[in-house]
Amino acid sequence: MQIGRVCVKLAGRDAGKRCVIVNVYDANFVMIDGETRRRRCNVRHLEPLSEVVDISQDASSAEVAKALGINLVTKTQKQKSEKPTTKRSKTKKSPTPMPEAKVKPMKEKKIKTTTK
Repeated sequence: MQIGRVCVKLAGRDAGKRCVIVNVYDANFVMIDGETRRRRCNVRHLEPLSEVVDISQDASSAEVAKALGINLVTKTQKQKSEKPTTKRSKTKKSPTPMPEAKVKPMKEKKIKTTTK
């Protein structure tokens, strides 16, 4: 595997799409880009084609797209819209008073007094 080699992705959600090797990490892993997502990939998941593109190591996605002859799809950010605001009443509400506890009156005990 060499930098600039055009491959077809065999596994994953990008299977069947063309890609270009952008960087070689070791004998098992490479960095790919192209019609696929730019990511590290196992070489067992790639089928190399005979085509080689002239790109530099760690080439940008725009350079890879230009070399492959594909349109680069860029993500656009959503337009920020105004969030709806809730209208609050201007009067402050006083906290609700606690209900008064119902206390039962205690029974008075009669005390017997003895006189001697």
